[in-house]
Amino acid sequence: MKVADAVPEFADAFDFEEFNRMQREALPVLVDTDHNVVASAPTASGKTALAELAICKTLSEGGTALFIAPMRALTNEKESEWERFEEMGYSVYVVTGERDLNPRRARHADVLVMTPEKVDSATRKHDSRRYDFVTDVDCSIIDEVHLLDSERRGGVLEVTVSRLRRLCDPRFVALSATMPNVGDVADWLDAPPEATFAFGDDYRPVDLQTGVKTYTHGENSFADKYRRLYRALDLAEPHVREDGQALVFVASRQDAVSAAAKTRDELAERDVPIGARGNYDFHTEAKELSDDRLRKAVLDGVAFHHAGLSKADRDRIEKWFREGKVAILFSTSTLAWGVNLPARCVIVRDTKYHDPLEGEVDISPLDLLQMLGRAGRPGYDDVGYGWVVCDRSDADRYRRLLREGTEIESHLAADLDAHLNAEIAMGTVDDLDDVLSWLETTYYYVRAASEPAAYDFDGLRDRVRETLESLVDRGFVEMGTDLAIDSTPLGRLASKYYLRLSTARAFHDLADRDRIDADAVLETVAAAAEFDSVSARQSEADAVDAVLGSDAGHLDDGGRKVLAILRASRSDSVPADLRSDAWIIRRNALRLLAALREFLDRFAGPRAANLARRLEARIEHGVSRDAVSLTAVDGVGAGRASTLATGGLSRPADVVAAGADELERAGLSTGVAERVVESAADLPDVSVSWGDVPDRVATGESEMCEVRVRNDGGGARVGVRVTVNGVEMHAKTTYLSDVTTVPVGVFGADADTLDFQVAVSFPELPIRPFVAERTVRVA
Repeated sequence: MKVADAVPEFADAFDFEEFNRMQREALPVLVDTDHNVVASAPTASGKTALAELAICKTLSEGGTALFIAPMRALTNEKESEWERFEEMGYSVYVVTGERDLNPRRARHADVLVMTPEKVDSATRKHDSRRYDFVTDVDCSIIDEVHLLDSERRGGVLEVTVSRLRRLCDPRFVALSATMPNVGDVADWLDAPPEATFAFGDDYRPVDLQTGVKTYTHGENSFADKYRRLYRALDLAEPHVREDGQALVFVASRQDAVSAAAKTRDELAERDVPIGARGNYDFHTEAKELSDDRLRKAVLDGVAFHHAGLSKADRDRIEKWFREGKVAILFSTSTLAWGVNLPARCVIVRDTKYHDPLEGEVDISPLDLLQMLGRAGRPGYDDVGYGWVVCDRSDADRYRRLLREGTEIESHLAADLDAHLNAEIAMGTVDDLDDVLSWLETTYYYVRAASEPAAYDFDGLRDRVRETLESLVDRGFVEMGTDLAIDSTPLGRLASKYYLRLSTARAFHDLADRDRIDADAVLETVAAAAEFDSVSARQSEADAVDAVLGSDAGHLDDGGRKVLAILRASRSDSVPADLRSDAWIIRRNALRLLAALREFLDRFAGPRAANLARRLEARIEHGVSRDAVSLTAVDGVGAGRASTLATGGLSRPADVVAAGADELERAGLSTGVAERVVESAADLPDVSVSWGDVPDRVATGESEMCEVRVRNDGGGARVGVRVTVNGVEMHAKTTYLSDVTTVPVGVFGADADTLDFQVAVSFPELPIRPFVAERTVRVA
């Protein structure tokens, strides 16, 4: 069946002219009905076209399609691929956490592309003007729906889909690699039998032969990597000698780079005839690569591919691999989920990887099957070969997986309390009956009904009731006598910031303390449940001790490692032994600090919130206390902030007062200096006028005075606190755009002096509090 005959209006949306057998069988249901659809099919069999057919039907009816991609890297790939829709006059908009959201573009998009986490976040805020676009979706395509079986991410996908059904009830089209229990997913999404497809291996474009090869695990993990590499090269070599290609999956970006370098030497020793050093045109093309190590490798027929490469470099490697110029390609798992880049031989060298937040973990069965599914080049190979290289102790487990596959389970139970709290915080669940109705919309419920013994189906409702009662007991939810339920401020903040509930509770407890200092803030973040699985290697212990000494002995080794990274990051001095995990730990800590800042603002006040905001800025930029206020100025990064602070300019108001000429003398160009001054002028410039506060007061006398707090810069939300001899007299939070007044009582007390202090804090800005002091003598 030709594309132009089946969907003539959208023929240009496809990069091929004729549908294959699998696509032809699914096409009538996708295009001619409104049924929800579930289709499982072997990797590389053309499932993407099913998604595109569903999008075409939605667009033809004037609707909006949402494509839920399993990984952030794939959202970028789809944006590039679907320029074809843009050329036809439709708008494709990618919404990810790494891009600034343009609500207007999202609202007017014809095709939205998001990850499950981003859809979850957006639907939690669906009643805001910024995210209301997510309730206007007519068709939702779930790519790789077997992500449900992921321990970390499956629950997110599950509740997100259930929430979409409650908010706007779009059509669902769920696509998956081959899975034994596709019927459970169909039951969950109410896909009728005629719209449920389980395409078997006979639909693979190339037959697949899989197997397990073992090695003997040694004492040295570094040496083990090379044992596995040599095993992988033994498997790849015969195919490469016959002009085939090998795709080798490894655990990390660095592993991909180092394995490629070692392979070049090993292939030369084995005298394997690959490489294109004599090809002048290819030599010239290779010079365009921005990565030096990649440039050297490709000329020997070896390359690596990971999300850290520039898109241009990734595109070139993919092109050269398809053309056969690269014979062996080392990649991380990203390639398995996205780019259709088959090879005659696929080898999974690493079945375990190091996660900075989880420690050493096994690769998921779904990832592994996805990788092996890339074996076999349609039109070139009759058979594809897929191999798993693993320790002897794991061999039977992987053989069983390759023989039987893996059923898709629900992992919602692990975080049931957090997900239920989110629903209550959003107001989609109002009472106990709603809670039980919500439960029935989950894959958890469907899977439990399918496997009642494994999931204790009979006790499911009692478990959910107990979870609700636990939320009430812990202060996240309030329940009335009529069983109506509502979220508390604690529950709403936990949901807003995606926090583990134990972390939210710890943040609330910190806000209740009489004294909150920087050490307490950082230790609370380091102890968060989000870092529970962080492990400290033996080689990192000395570096941690060098930063912390004997401090924070109450934290476990993982918590001490997190704390050491955060403390050292304030001055951009993370020890070399801690740097490999520092980026991901710092990124997660900044998210937690942003959440903690709002907890402190809500429960402790603006002064504590400002402390958290300054710590957040110092960790992000690696600057001193004196320089941190300058990071609020657009155009001032860590280097400039430090330079200006060294020159005596430590606040935005100082920059404005100094003027552009002074900044030029500090080394800034004329244009940059002018922009920095202009930006600094948009930030607060606070002063305090003591008005009629006297210099002295007689013993036993008193008078009420008024102090004026003035802002000559940009408006901001501030907290104003007045103390006398260290005791708080008055506090208020206000938006300060010009002037506000605060009362000051001057009492002739039993003291020689009254030491007044007015402190103005900025809960949303990393600017140090402005403090004014005045002493009144008592005579």
